[in-house]
Amino acid sequence: MRVITAREFREKQKDYLNLAETERVIIHRGKKRKSVLLIPIDEGTETDIFFSDPNILNSIKEGIEDVKAGKVTTIRDLKNIWADIL
Repeated sequence: MRVITAREFREKQKDYLNLAETERVIIHRGKKRKSVLLIPIDEGTETDIFFSDPNILNSIKEGIEDVKAGKVTTIRDLKNIWADIL
């Protein structure tokens, strides 16, 4: 496990993303900010409360099916997104 600062992560982002494939990387963000753990998705999904919640997983699966079925909203004007949504 490697503990680094946020500044160090920004400077060598590619190196630490590659390192996270083989070991856990903790990014310390300062006294008032929480540190974060950088791990590959395939490892984190087993214990991550987000990915272990069946309701969230069902919502994700439904969203994927909606996209496959073409049930999407196309935003034509980013400055006026509500015109396409409503």
